[in-house]
Parts: sequence; structure tokens; C-alpha cells
Amino acid sequence: MSTEKAQSWLYAESFVTDGDAVEQARYQAAELGIESVSPATGQFLSFLATGSQIKTIADIGTGTGVSGLYLLSGSKESQLTSIDIDSEAQNLARQNFAATGIRAGRYRLINGRSADILPRLAPNSYDIVFIDGDILEAEGDVLEALRMLRTSGILIVAHALYHDRVADPARRDDNTVAMRNIGRMLHDSDQVTTSLLPLGDGLLVAKKL
Repeated sequence: MSTEKAQSWLYAESFVTDGDAVEQARYQAAELGIESVSPATGQFLSFLATGSQIKTIADIGTGTGVSGLYLLSGSKESQLTSIDIDSEAQNLARQNFAATGIRAGRYRLINGRSADILPRLAPNSYDIVFIDGDILEAEGDVLEALRMLRTSGILIVAHALYHDRVADPARRDDNTVAMRNIGRMLHDSDQVTTSLLPLGDGLLVAKKL
């Protein structure tokens, strides 16, 4: 990779900065050992959520609310359902949402494993599903997300490049293989059209056909 390309990527990542609320949530996440989406990734999530057709969003991996803050900032009318096994982090997310004036009626935080919760959510009912939970459960989350999404709904999978390991075929650790398999699955699926973006730790973005 050229030096110029590396500089361009760094420039793109630094093109936007977090607001105070996201900075607070990001700091709290780091304290709990949670890896948050990058500012550029978060801004892209917010951009996707600005569409007039975006009304319902599912967020797998609440954390302390970093991704949720971005997703909810994209539209003043959208409703967020967010799932996480970490109740402490979710309590912080709830506080961070409240601190920015987001009405409690705009979101619901569900504590539990995505594998247990997602099958209970209604089919063909979501406009965006963002997956940033347990990587080893992400393939099952993707399959549930495809069921949950409306036609033309958007699926977003975080860590699609997984610390720059996915592109290296010699890397065979479980997380890397899992993300590589998800990329292939979506690329080959006739249910979606897919793009891979080098934002943050990589994003797979798929539109349901």
C-alpha cells in the first residue's frame, strides 16, 4: 500500500470528530474494555439513518451507546431496538441517551444474547440492522437480520476487516475466519447486494433485495 493511500485513510478517519456525548460514551466503553466504532464509522451510520424511509433500527451490541447515539442522531423519528448481554454497559447507554435529550420512547434496550432475542423480533419490520456484537455469533445474527429486514432494508456488519486480518489468508484465528465467512456468504447471497468499506475496522454493507 502506498504512503499516500495510508495518509488518505487516516485523513478520512479524522475527517469527523465525536461530540461531547459520544466522547463520554466512548471513554466509558474503553473503561469497560469495549471496542467502539470509529468516529468515521459512526458518522457513516448516522448518514445511513438520515433516509426518510428509516423508521426502525436494530442495534446488536449496545455497549455504552456509541453506535446508538449515532444511529438515533440520523433521524428524529426513528425507533431503536438495541441488544447486549452487558447490563452495566446498557445502563450507561441509557444515561448517555438521556443526557442528549433522546426520549425514552425512541429506544428499547434488551439485555440478553442476540441468539435468544433476535428470533423473537418481527420479520420484515426493520429498515437498518447494525451488527457489532460477539463475532462468533455474528453469522447467526446476519441470518436473523435478513429475516428481520424489509425489502431495501440495510444490513451493516462491523469488524468486517477484523484488525486487517481478514485480507490475509494465512490468518486462521476463529474471529478472522468468522468474519471472512460472513463476507463470502453475503457476497454470494442472492438476497442482498453487498459492499465492503474500509472504514474503521471495516464495514460490510448489504441492501436486501
